[in-house]
Amino acid sequence: MKASTMNNIYVLIKQVPDQSAKAGINPDGTIDRAKAKRMLNPFDRYALQAALHTKALYGGRVTAISMGPPLAAEILLEAIEHGADQGYLLSDRRLAASDTLATAYALHKVIQHLGVPDLMFCGLQTTDGDTAQVGPQIAERLDLPQVSYCEDFRIEDDKVVARRVIEGGYQWVKMAMPALITVANSSHPLEYKTIRGARRVQQLLRDEAAKNEVIKTVTLDDVGADPVLCGLKGSPTIVAKTDKVAEIGGSCKVRQGEPIEQMVRDVLQTTNLKEFAKL
Repeated sequence: MKASTMNNIYVLIKQVPDQSAKAGINPDGTIDRAKAKRMLNPFDRYALQAALHTKALYGGRVTAISMGPPLAAEILLEAIEHGADQGYLLSDRRLAASDTLATAYALHKVIQHLGVPDLMFCGLQTTDGDTAQVGPQIAERLDLPQVSYCEDFRIEDDKVVARRVIEGGYQWVKMAMPALITVANSSHPLEYKTIRGARRVQQLLRDEAAKNEVIKTVTLDDVGADPVLCGLKGSPTIVAKTDKVAEIGGSCKVRQGEPIEQMVRDVLQTTNLKEFAKL
């Protein structure tokens, strides 16, 4: 594909709780999203870099799209700092408790509302869900070809030639555009924020009207989504029970310089075999 024919590039990103921080973790191990620190989903950083890389090589505009509460606009501004051109946030209380099916439905309505792009990128999965389902479900709803676990790609004529990770190696696949790619974390990491992008965000933060033009917030009604298919109503997934996995304690002794037979005898003599049998 010639650079002049690449018009629109979308990247789907999500704001997730920072699970490395203790604040925001309930005693039962679940996440208190109201207290937890927020961050750009680590897997989406690779997708954002793939979108920016495509823009640098083939032209076009990068639009970052997210779904979440109003505070999720933070990661759209972060995407602009890295070089994205604009952002769209789907924010609606009726989206609460959406599973992957409802999430993919709502996001595909946003994409239909904006117009299907030449190329669309998603992170492999999210750290708060780890399902890796939303990207492929969006492609299916939009009837787009897709490649998952992609770690590298190039564009030849009107085709995407992608290298995807498989067990024991990788495979090359070719598909027509428009298309959707889920980017593996073995791909290229996100580069530093640009000075131009950082300055642009600072200007937007000082001018609310300009910010609202660059970061546009839409609702389910704006994109023509059926509320019955969104949120808890549109989510067939049921979590019947959750268990907190206890931390495993104990000590470890390393034996060196002895014959293997002697080391095995020592372990058997010092191990509580009754407790060992319970494992």
